[in-house]
Amino acid sequence: MVILGIDPGLAHTGWGVVETRGPMCRARAYGCVTTTAAEPIDLRLGRIYRELREVIDRYGPTELAIESIYFGENTKSAIATAQARGAAIVACSTAGLSVGEYTPMQIKQAVVGTGAADKRQVMYMVRTILGLDHEPRPDHAADALAAAVCHANVTRTTSLGEARRVLT
Repeated sequence: MVILGIDPGLAHTGWGVVETRGPMCRARAYGCVTTTAAEPIDLRLGRIYRELREVIDRYGPTELAIESIYFGENTKSAIATAQARGAAIVACSTAGLSVGEYTPMQIKQAVVGTGAADKRQVMYMVRTILGLDHEPRPDHAADALAAAVCHANVTRTTSLGEARRVLT
């Protein structure tokens, strides 16, 4: 299975492509779509859409793992993130990817073992799980890879549960 993980953001949308074979999970590629505040919003969202479609066309994922939005104190930031997330989901939807959505806490729990993990811990575990010889940068790409690993774990666990139900 090939999974595209996305950490949405208007200024920085991290992406990471992970391939799974049984219990093995390896990174195929990762990066970040970057836009600037000086650009009009339509151009920023268009760039996120186009660049993610290029990633999809190049690596052929069939699944999407995307981080849900955390609504904290900054509503303006949450709205911008929601817009970027929408552009990313449309790019994936038009390519036929199935969608898995995860909270930041679920992703950290799946990758580090605790929902209270910090960025440094997430980066270290992503590097370890994916067998990389370096920590993925920028941190938005590391977060996207973590979302893909989370989806791989959830999918594997769900498949095992379904297989057990069939056998009983």
